Amino acid sequence: MKLPPNKSSSQAKKLEKSGATHLDQINENAAGIDLGSAEHWVCVPPDKDEKNVRRFGCFTPDLIAMVDWLTQCGVTTVAMEATGVYWIPVFQILEARGFEVKLVNAHHFKTVPGRKTDVKDCQWLQQLHTYGLLSGSFRPEDQVCVLRSYIRQRECLIKSAGIHVQRMQKALIQMNLHLHKVISDVTGLTGMAIIRSIVAGERDPQVLSKLKDPRIKSSTVEIAKALTGDYRSEHIFVLKQELSLYEVYQQEITSIDTEIEKCLASFEIKVKDEPPPSKRKRRKKPIGNNSNFDLRQYLYQITGIDFTLIDGLDVLAVQTILSEVGLDHERFPTVKHFCSWLGLCPGQKITGGKVKSFQTRRVVNRAANAFRMAAFSLTQSRSAMGAFYRRLRSRLGAPKAITATAHKLARLFYQMWATAAQYTDPGMDYYEQKYQEQILRNLRNKAHTLGLELVPISQAPQNTPSSPTLAT
Repeated sequence: MKLPPNKSSSQAKKLEKSGATHLDQINENAAGIDLGSAEHWVCVPPDKDEKNVRRFGCFTPDLIAMVDWLTQCGVTTVAMEATGVYWIPVFQILEARGFEVKLVNAHHFKTVPGRKTDVKDCQWLQQLHTYGLLSGSFRPEDQVCVLRSYIRQRECLIKSAGIHVQRMQKALIQMNLHLHKVISDVTGLTGMAIIRSIVAGERDPQVLSKLKDPRIKSSTVEIAKALTGDYRSEHIFVLKQELSLYEVYQQEITSIDTEIEKCLASFEIKVKDEPPPSKRKRRKKPIGNNSNFDLRQYLYQITGIDFTLIDGLDVLAVQTILSEVGLDHERFPTVKHFCSWLGLCPGQKITGGKVKSFQTRRVVNRAANAFRMAAFSLTQSRSAMGAFYRRLRSRLGAPKAITATAHKLARLFYQMWATAAQYTDPGMDYYEQKYQEQILRNLRNKAHTLGLELVPISQAPQNTPSSPTLAT
């Protein structure tokens, strides 16, 4: 549908009267789209069409008509705001037709006071984009977007399965069965064998305790004692339903792992060899939420880099990060751009010549969360990164230490990504020695400013027991 006759021309005259006409037009063939759930408003330059603002529906034929009109008007670049998930079909059809599409954060341009309408929004987007005042959001290549969709769906399935695990454990506790206190993982081999046996009708604690795996540290007596409880029928029914739902989600996770493996196999292989051996011990069988295939080998072959050599980064974290940032490091010119996009580097808020805050920006980023989880996993790590995290935690507290360590991990990740270099952990002792050298250097500088000099105890005069270690 077209706009009423006089509305478009009046809006154009208002835009011409504004001071923005004195700016250089960088994108002369730019268009702006205001997205909605039921309709999209599109604005092209006034000289491209007499009715330069039009409304289109959200159905696929309407989107095709919109793209045809933009092509007819000679538009080459389009700016639109990221509204929910409504932008995805529009973005994909525009990108497939060869348009340069900039996905803009609404917070970056909606700062103009006055009455808000969809017509004004699309015109304001088109005007700002014409003068090159909009920066598009990051979006990886299409093949990586496919992998990202699978991985995000896998995360949702894992979260849903975790809810049913909690409900199974709640049903067990309501029957006073403290299985979680005698085994470390309720969803492990022993835990699932006992739960399935309970659902099947077994109530004898001695029989249930004999289902334990030989690697379980708790004895059969302790397990039998924990499984002695009140087996009420209503709780058994809840346990049966939650077990069934949990197994359904496990089957769906296995199915999506198959699709992820197919997607990874479709990527271009940079290295055909297997990843180099790591000094860290690796389990032969996948545990927890790990994939059922050799994910480390796939990631190494498509990137040529083994990011799991960095302490704290496991294969699932690397998979999440690569699916969010893509495979081309040149999309981020420097490591500072990379860390700023992640929201892990210190911010800068200065007004009136005064520094207001250096806090990190608040962003919603799955890659940044993966780096933070990797940093938190270094709590007990006997590595240089583990020592770095513990040192900051004792001084700044856990939240700031996690962010700072995640920032350091992100810098190491980018350096490996850009240079294809192999990371080698210098060790916890190396970090502690480097930290002591830094303290001594600071003490020497402070003594020098006071006109003093640091003297080691071994070189201090022996005839005066109470002689100071600082000498003029």
